[in-house]
Amino acid sequence: MKYLITGGAGFIGGYLAEALIAKGNQVTVIDDLSTGSMDNLAAIIDHPDLTFVEGDILSMDGLEAMAGQNDYIFHLAAAVGVELVVHDPIKTIETNIHGTERILKAASKFDKRILVASTSEVYGKSTNEQFSESDDLLIGPSSISRWSYACSKLLDEFFVMAYCQKANLQGTVVRLFNTVGPRQTGQYGMVVPRFVASAVTGEDITVYGTGEQTRCFCHVLDTVNALQQLADNPDSIGKLFNVGSHNKVSILQLAQQIIKQLNSSSKIVFIPYEQAYEKGFEDMLHRAPNTSLIKDFIGWEAERSLEQIIDDVAVYFNNRG
Repeated sequence: MKYLITGGAGFIGGYLAEALIAKGNQVTVIDDLSTGSMDNLAAIIDHPDLTFVEGDILSMDGLEAMAGQNDYIFHLAAAVGVELVVHDPIKTIETNIHGTERILKAASKFDKRILVASTSEVYGKSTNEQFSESDDLLIGPSSISRWSYACSKLLDEFFVMAYCQKANLQGTVVRLFNTVGPRQTGQYGMVVPRFVASAVTGEDITVYGTGEQTRCFCHVLDTVNALQQLADNPDSIGKLFNVGSHNKVSILQLAQQIIKQLNSSSKIVFIPYEQAYEKGFEDMLHRAPNTSLIKDFIGWEAERSLEQIIDDVAVYFNNRG
């Protein structure tokens, strides 16, 4: 099989490319390296079955042709991280909407199957204990730039479903919940690598807000496994799935566990959201997925514990010195 991965030099894309090549497939990666890194492809960069193309899916020539030359498309290219979204909302909207529009048109033209990565952010300010794919969505006001990411990814989902219904697109959508693991950077606000990096060096761990907000962290290898299983199943066409774990933990508890597990001397300090991001910043208090749909569909559920995630990320940082 031949696979095209947009955003394939990103954190998740690199692992996905490795997994597909390990199974004997040919993989073409497109990435503009604005947030991705060649480090994420280091293990396979010289592999004869990998083709890397540096380019921006918003404007690059040849995108349509590459879609036509491959059997399946994983569309992972997107603005990444809360800090980037808050500080560059225009780029966020343009990349997420127009980039997705271009790749969907190409996939539809050549009758190619495609999986589009969305996000748990689309659930917005919902107060449900768990988020299900059929839930109503409650997005914050347009004056708060962080919601531009949720809205742009939600529009991506509408694009996919519209193409499936009206243009016979063979599309699948996944809503990813806090995928983490080795090689993830804390540069754009990702909390686990940021906390672990601080703990490894003994620096203060900075918690934004009160730390009472809860999240569920899913190991990247579990996420990649889900993506491949859905891609292999033609019955996933036209459907939407949550992909995440049930490792529910508050951000304060996460910081405390990392300090204890890594035997770190780090202290925990708190700063308000407005200092970390922007005035009026809003966040979800809780974000936990209901994954019964994907479990019933392909038998998938996250297997790796939070303890293993912390250990794996710490090993990565220690190995990097």
